[in-house]
Amino acid sequence: MADRVTVIGWDGSPLTSAATAALSAATLVAGAAHHLELPEVPERAERIRLGSVDLAARRIAGHRGSAVVLADGDPGFFGVVRTLRKPEHGLEVEVVPAVSSVATAFARAGMPWDDAQTVVAHPRTLRRAVNVIRAHHKVAVLTSPGAGPAELALLLENVHRTFVICEELGTVRERVTVLTSDKTADHTWRDPNVVIVVGSGPEAAAGGAWIAGRRPANPEGVRGWALPAACYDGSGETGEGESPGLRAAQLARLGPRTGDLVWDIGCGSGALAVEAARFGAAVIAVDKDPGACARTAEAARTFQVGVQVVRGVAPHVLESLPEPDVVRIGGGGAAVVTAVADRRPERIVTHASNRDEAEALGAALAGNGYTVECALLQSVELDTSDWAERERSVVFLLSAVRGDLAP
Repeated sequence: MADRVTVIGWDGSPLTSAATAALSAATLVAGAAHHLELPEVPERAERIRLGSVDLAARRIAGHRGSAVVLADGDPGFFGVVRTLRKPEHGLEVEVVPAVSSVATAFARAGMPWDDAQTVVAHPRTLRRAVNVIRAHHKVAVLTSPGAGPAELALLLENVHRTFVICEELGTVRERVTVLTSDKTADHTWRDPNVVIVVGSGPEAAAGGAWIAGRRPANPEGVRGWALPAACYDGSGETGEGESPGLRAAQLARLGPRTGDLVWDIGCGSGALAVEAARFGAAVIAVDKDPGACARTAEAARTFQVGVQVVRGVAPHVLESLPEPDVVRIGGGGAAVVTAVADRRPERIVTHASNRDEAEALGAALAGNGYTVECALLQSVELDTSDWAERERSVVFLLSAVRGDLAP
């Protein structure tokens, strides 16, 4: 019974001596069609066309002899190694890596990639991959049939990005194409391919990176969240429902994260939109006031995060927006709440200045299948020089979870 498998990565270059030795001793070889055609694969070896890795692992576990699995690039990076190492297969895995397709793609583009996000796009994860593209400056996408460059570009709609499409890397059919996102959907692309998407915000400064896939999303010296309003609009003045305490409570209930799309309706100073983006989420900020839109765009530039600002009146402007995961509603009453609930986000938060308004908003949310909680929040800002009251804020906070997700 086989209890050991050698996984060999292939990037189109000649195989290493370790890889060649493992293949020469193999009595079973699994891989894609182009792997099984390599001249180093022994003619006597049983060959398995790799579709389901789990099924192949079971075949390998029951095989009497020496097994090899061939995979593109580095098989430990979004590759077959994770599946083969599942405890139920009982396999000991040895890996002979090659250059990953992501590293190769960035090499072909002549770009650094320590500051890039890397995502895998399948039809079921396509929307989340697009949300990462919306939120981050540089993203590498490992695509799949039905979730390729054209589908990514279509879901981006009016968001401008540059696509570097790398097709069939390491083969004689390799092709690298650079296009803007509005042109990408007009073409048919070959699989497999890696797409590098560049666009949101400035690239990390040379020598400024210290952790892969991340970059500081705030100016030097600014730490934390629920920051004072002065950090966003320069005046320290806030509109209704924009106090830092309420903002903190709203963000805590929304829980924005990488892969999410957040709608911030009635964005005001842009503080909540920016802070949601600093958590890694993609954000669309909506307001009818051109001044609020300008403040939000400026705040996003200051904190170096990607926020798409849309000027328009809710609920009508919401009809053309992509599907949200979580939504903060800064105003508009029951009509806006109902329109948002119709799009079925996971969570909705809003606020009211009095109980009657809170009851009306709560009824609209509950009537659309959401489980609603309401809290009366009161905060008092004190002047620590004499501990006198400086400002008081009282507001009803409503948070709603879609009924099928509520505990």
